[in-house]
Amino acid sequence: MQITSAFDSGNIDVVSIEDAANIQLTIRADHNTEKFQWFHFALHGAAGQDCRLNLTNAGSAAYVDGWKDYHAVASYDRETWFRVETEFDGSTLTILHTPERNQVHYAYFAPYTSERHHDLIAACQDDDRVYYQSLGLTPDGQSLDLLRIGSPDEGKKVCWIIARQHPGETMAQWWMEGCLAALLDDADAVSHALLSQCVFYLVPNMNPDGSRRGHLRHNAHGTDLNRAWRQPSLETSPEVFHVRQKMEQTGVDFFLDVHGDEGLPYNFIAGAEGIPSWSEHKQAQLDGFKQALVAASPEFQTEFGYDVDAPGQANLDIGSNFIAQHFDCLSMTLEMPFKDNAALPNPIVGWSPERAAAFAPANLKALLACLQQQLL
Repeated sequence: MQITSAFDSGNIDVVSIEDAANIQLTIRADHNTEKFQWFHFALHGAAGQDCRLNLTNAGSAAYVDGWKDYHAVASYDRETWFRVETEFDGSTLTILHTPERNQVHYAYFAPYTSERHHDLIAACQDDDRVYYQSLGLTPDGQSLDLLRIGSPDEGKKVCWIIARQHPGETMAQWWMEGCLAALLDDADAVSHALLSQCVFYLVPNMNPDGSRRGHLRHNAHGTDLNRAWRQPSLETSPEVFHVRQKMEQTGVDFFLDVHGDEGLPYNFIAGAEGIPSWSEHKQAQLDGFKQALVAASPEFQTEFGYDVDAPGQANLDIGSNFIAQHFDCLSMTLEMPFKDNAALPNPIVGWSPERAAAFAPANLKALLACLQQQLL
């Protein structure tokens, strides 16, 4: 048997692999940090064997609550991912699986590879409505890719959508793939209506370096990009620096930051209620979007989510809080689960790439509803 992780988004260290029933592994921390949770590795040569893969440092992971009722994902072809039996005893996460083939991949959530990202960008820019721009380079020298959809004509609302500030939250880019497909679908009436009123700026992957390195939350310098918005730095958080610079040029009327949450098994919206400039109008905008999203998709709910910040106590280093305050606009964080959507469970796949992508158009429909209600 062998275990490998020297590939895009790979993350695991092998302690012992002599016994298939007692494979010992540890998850590597993000560079320059002590935080970890994302894993992705391949097991070779174990077909037909009852395997116990013990991630022995899971009890020290960044979000231990994320292991409760969690099931790892597995794939033989790296296209179709399914859930496998997983246990957590408070210190060790154990994946129990009998592989049918001699190579199987395991991951925290279905990976979204750098190659798929490049293919996505290339396919989108073939559309005449799409303008591609590299905003700058990441610390590892990768391009930070921006797609503008529609023309920035006078009177149009400027809508920004970004994903994967935290690279291990791959469901965010699966969602973005679904969003782009809907916006560029000639037969989609919602897309036609939106593009007649809005211009979209989309960053499908805010953290290419962390994605390729197999990080959970940080870029190549060990910076949490979603804690760098108030004072981004070319030295430590160039990704946020370049996006903010572009936002200053375009302005922002609507902002959605797409993430995944380790602990809560629901789709939910986190607003910017605690910013200093919060108002009844901002509350009406937020409530209107959430109500429209509930109507648009049974995958969304409003009962469960994060605690609301006290007035004036919002952390303005967080992207959606900073954007709401700085640009005086509707600005939100969309969170999706790593586990399953407890409101609409599917035990075979849990929350999955396909479900994340299919959920995206409902968010566009909610945005259109807000425009129709003149909330933006």
